[in-house]
Amino acid sequence: MTINNPAVLQFIKYALAGGLSTVTHIVIFHFIAWKIFPSLQERDHAVRFFNLTIHKINDTTRARNSMIGNFIAFLFANMVAYILNILFVFQGGKYPVIIEILLFYAVSGVAAFLGTMLMGLLIRRFGLLTTYAFVANIFTAVMINFVMRKFFIFAG
Repeated sequence: MTINNPAVLQFIKYALAGGLSTVTHIVIFHFIAWKIFPSLQERDHAVRFFNLTIHKINDTTRARNSMIGNFIAFLFANMVAYILNILFVFQGGKYPVIIEILLFYAVSGVAAFLGTMLMGLLIRRFGLLTTYAFVANIFTAVMINFVMRKFFIFAG
């Protein structure tokens, strides 16, 4: 079976590149949440799967720490996303490279900000497990990023 529709092929490439940058984000976030800014709970999947030792903290501290960790992970994962998008998914050249990178980070930053605020709210207000709040954050970012990248940053 061949895929002849360029838009479908592009979206598949975007999904693969996004998957790799999401894995980068998840790994960095969880490392930070475990070792640098504690924000994991004993019921979190990574804690149980890897048998991690964690610090017990209240929901307010957990929400703040998870937001900080998410921001740091975003910076690294977003650079991975930019590199993969420019190499395999979209054509650059609509703007000079530095402007393109700044726009990429601006769009991703808005998506990450909204997702991070949602994550903090879900933890602080509803006591949601960090893992599930993080998934809500990722989902929010993915929905915003493809459209903005395709139609406003890159040339197709």
